[in-house]
Amino acid sequence: MTYFSNTDQDRKEMLESIGVRSFEELLRNIPPEARLKTGLRLPAALSEFEITKELKQLGEKNRDTGEWLTFLGGGAYDHYIPAAIAAITSRSEFYTAYTPYQAEVSQGTLQAIYEYQTMICRLTGMDVANASMYDGGSALSEAVLLALGHTGRSEVVMAGKIHPHYLKVVRTYTAARDAHIVLSNIVDGGAAPDSLAETVSANTACVVVQQPNFFGILEEVREIEKIAHKSGALFIVVADPISLGMLEAPGNYNADVVVGEGQGLGIALQFGGPYLGIFAVKESLLRKLPGRLSGITVDSAGRRGFTLTIQTREQHIRREKATSNICTNEGLMMLCATVYMALMGKEGICDVARQSVQKSHYLAEKIAAVKGYRMKFTRPFFKEFAVETPRPASEIVHTLSERGILAGIDLARFVDGETGLLIAVTEKRTREEMDRFVNELASF
Repeated sequence: MTYFSNTDQDRKEMLESIGVRSFEELLRNIPPEARLKTGLRLPAALSEFEITKELKQLGEKNRDTGEWLTFLGGGAYDHYIPAAIAAITSRSEFYTAYTPYQAEVSQGTLQAIYEYQTMICRLTGMDVANASMYDGGSALSEAVLLALGHTGRSEVVMAGKIHPHYLKVVRTYTAARDAHIVLSNIVDGGAAPDSLAETVSANTACVVVQQPNFFGILEEVREIEKIAHKSGALFIVVADPISLGMLEAPGNYNADVVVGEGQGLGIALQFGGPYLGIFAVKESLLRKLPGRLSGITVDSAGRRGFTLTIQTREQHIRREKATSNICTNEGLMMLCATVYMALMGKEGICDVARQSVQKSHYLAEKIAAVKGYRMKFTRPFFKEFAVETPRPASEIVHTLSERGILAGIDLARFVDGETGLLIAVTEKRTREEMDRFVNELASF
């Protein structure tokens, strides 16, 4: 039986209270083309046995990346995941852990968060890290909101090529703040410091740079930092955590906020999520840090303990003073990253980064020697690079997928007017696999 808790009179009074005449007014910001014009076209009801069978058949159509030769990147990478991660994170005390509001029953979860925060600080060179955000895009967006609130300014400068998906999320988060997003000039795939200096103004709240950027290119981060701080803006770095096994930690070149996508730290590709948003700041911004923060303390008996601390989300304080409306963190993904970093250690992460660099450069040289292909940019890159192709990249991607190879990303799908193929190489790729890929590309 259908049950509606609100009467027509209830709805009328609620609408009047918030100052609108109809429910339709509440939907005015939703574009007409995005609205459902017909009812939900649901199939006839099935029994538990029948629906289980149907879902199983649908699930069997999915393919695992282990069945393909994978060169996909663009923010999600096919790094090796040690078997111990699944063995540890699937334990019931972790997999079904209670949300850590009650410290007395959540010591294991709070300790894992604390260890994750500590490792992220050591990896990024920053003072404080939170318990994680939803993903790289939301982490960057929260960092931009932090900068807007901290500086009282309204301009956000994106230096170099930021991931297009991250940029869209930033625009969504800042739409109600009347923030002005400014894109810097792109020269040879990255930011041009001279041009950037003319773009940054006294109204710039933050300068954002991605290192490596969306094209895999290494930006001139030290020059960009000087430009940002000279204007009084915050300097935000979007970092690939694996790259920090070789590249200098952002804290060493004076980043104010470091964010990033933590998927590469032992988290499976899993159809695009859930992933992990990294967020770390200088100590001076501690009180502006969004999300959860686990702290260490001592109880009345002198025993070490863990607790959530500096809780400034809107369920704890007045809304106008809240740093964020983020009420949770990616706890299980955070645990995967913690286990990964503990297993790999400093030397292990450095080795993953080193192998990714060496193998990506080997493949880039091989592809550039094939007739019809050339490197799209000349700047240094980390593990990802773009190439111009003799035929449309979409055609190459489609054809090679039928041969068991995920050739990379058609840049036209991400960037309007852009051409070429974005190729990522991780430590998992062998020389034989890369040579096979080159031979397949040469067939076009």
